[in-house]
Amino acid sequence: MKKLLVLSLFISITTSLSSQEVLSLDSCRALAISNNKGLLISNEKIISAYNERKAAFTNYLPNISATGAYMRNQKEISILNNDQKGALNNIGNTVNAGFQEFAEAAGTMFPDLKPLISSLGSSMVDPLNGVGNSIVDAFRTDTRNIFAGAITLTQPVFMGGKIRAYNKITKYAEELARQQHNTGLQDVILNTDQAYWTVVSLVNKKKLAEGYLKLLEKMDSDVDKMIAEGVATRADGLSVKVKLNEAEMNLTKVDDGVSLAKMLLCQLCGLDLTTPITLEDENVESIQVMPISTRFDMNNVYANRSEIRSLELGREIYNQKINVTRAEHLPSVALMGNYMVTNPGLTNGFEKKFRGMWNVGVMVQIPIWHWGEGTYKVRAAKAEARIAEYQLSDAREKIELQVNQSAFKVNEAMKKLNMANKNMEKADENLRYANLGFREGVIPTSNVLEAQTAWLSANSEKIDAQIDVKLTEIYLRKATGQLGN
Repeated sequence: MKKLLVLSLFISITTSLSSQEVLSLDSCRALAISNNKGLLISNEKIISAYNERKAAFTNYLPNISATGAYMRNQKEISILNNDQKGALNNIGNTVNAGFQEFAEAAGTMFPDLKPLISSLGSSMVDPLNGVGNSIVDAFRTDTRNIFAGAITLTQPVFMGGKIRAYNKITKYAEELARQQHNTGLQDVILNTDQAYWTVVSLVNKKKLAEGYLKLLEKMDSDVDKMIAEGVATRADGLSVKVKLNEAEMNLTKVDDGVSLAKMLLCQLCGLDLTTPITLEDENVESIQVMPISTRFDMNNVYANRSEIRSLELGREIYNQKINVTRAEHLPSVALMGNYMVTNPGLTNGFEKKFRGMWNVGVMVQIPIWHWGEGTYKVRAAKAEARIAEYQLSDAREKIELQVNQSAFKVNEAMKKLNMANKNMEKADENLRYANLGFREGVIPTSNVLEAQTAWLSANSEKIDAQIDVKLTEIYLRKATGQLGN
């Protein structure tokens, strides 16, 4: 919702620029936020951290993977050796030889049986050789071409706390990215506000310089007339002309300063540097300054400062890294299930078919001895966590000092503004009397010029004091984490 509001405001502002409408401070902020590359980068980091957190959660879930392989072997794996193959291929001949020996032996005692036994052995040669050949063929593996595939499911049961710690780390990292984005947002608002009020200050000084120049031009004309009447000297005329030249030079400098300041503001807002812009507070007669409270509860300040929250998250991340490091040296348990298929199949001999089977099991890994590596790594992680704690403590002390310094500067700026207002009142009165006396001829030109110079200085100091109050208020709000709220 917030992004939509910023986008709609950005579109309306872009449209209004074409019609030369006045830009307010909020409009400049919205433009700067929409166009700042650092904020766009930090926003992408938030998206990245979010997806890292989502990815980390998947480690709790079962992991399913598929594997396929093909292998070509030069030679076939053989279960029988060559002698065994030869014996089986010639088993009929071997049996026949045995029958023939038996026939010879039996023929000496029973001559009538010899032909019968001999013919019986001869008749068994081919059948038995065939049986031997079939046995040899049955033991062939045909493993020159092997195909294999498997689907594996792995479910972590206990990983030493590593998964839980890693999920916490990614959660903290996502919030850390958001806090860093907020820090960048505060910096963009601070820079935009500074540039905005700098332009307002210079525009008011330009108006002051233009008014002063007109005043000197009128005085120069009056002195010229007085010189012609003989009531003023040429030295008076030269003094006025010198002041007039100085006023013209100062106006040129202020005009250049306004142009450069507006270019800087355009750059921050993502506009073309030559875009003619007019600010809402340029035409304000007197910049309104409201009383500022300089009393703050530091606990609330710490809660509002994104830098403190970032360091707290960094501390938590380092604490979880201790758990991750420790988990690497603790036992881990996982359930595993597979369905594996091969060709040749292995469940019914070595068939030239795809045959598969499933299996389940538990895998336990227990580190036994690593020469103290785990202890050293845990100690190193604890040292990093202590460093983060020290950095957090140091940041709190510096922020407390920053808040106190900013509050002091606000009070000092308010005092200077009060003094500038009083000086302005005196300068107005002094200039009024000087102009009156000059017209009546009782006050010399030099005194009028001094009164005008004092009036210009008092006006300039008043503008500076008003802008200083605005800027110190911005710094104080930044120090207390309230800028942009």
